[in-house]
Amino acid sequence: MKQHADVTELKTLFETKTKKRKRVGILGGGFNPVHMGHLIISDQVCVQLGLDEFYLMPSYESPHVDTKKTISATDRVEMLKLATNDNEKLSLELSEITRKGTSYTFETMAELIKRNPDTDYYFVIGGDMVDYLPKWHRIDELVQLVQFVGVHRLGAKIESPYPIIWIDVPLIEISSSDIRKKIAAKCSVKYFLPDNVLEYIHKNRLYQGDEKNDL
Repeated sequence: MKQHADVTELKTLFETKTKKRKRVGILGGGFNPVHMGHLIISDQVCVQLGLDEFYLMPSYESPHVDTKKTISATDRVEMLKLATNDNEKLSLELSEITRKGTSYTFETMAELIKRNPDTDYYFVIGGDMVDYLPKWHRIDELVQLVQFVGVHRLGAKIESPYPIIWIDVPLIEISSSDIRKKIAAKCSVKYFLPDNVLEYIHKNRLYQGDEKNDL
């Protein structure tokens, strides 16, 4: 005859069902280099959605057709560490760097969810990326794994066949490519990115326009 569950078993079952799920935001990208726009988006989404944590997730290799060359993953990660060290809510997710190869969001998120089944992920995209979502690798499965969060961009399309939570953030027209061009041309990029990141760039002679730093 089957015995009734004991108090410990019932307590464990109750705690499992009522345990609060962790809510984590993710912003992926090359971060070549990380700049104030990335940090403002991360902080605003985290605060406005009341997330527990927010991860900046550097890609190892972009899967997009217009693949952009980046500097070494080591330098990009070091700059991200410097940029986030004064905000306890912001940290790094390095699974794509560790895995290497082409970074497909579906594979990354499937891996993270398997590793952290008690976490809900909010994946941030710029408004200019909405039109490209149908072309994303295994997008119909990906939308079952994450909640997309869209950041408004001037003139960007906000209609999508996929569920997106839209967030308003200050319009900051800063891009990593512009920063790289300005540094190569010896123009000022002060206030475009954190001072400690800019110091790292100068110290390590990144983006100086020579062949070494175009890799």
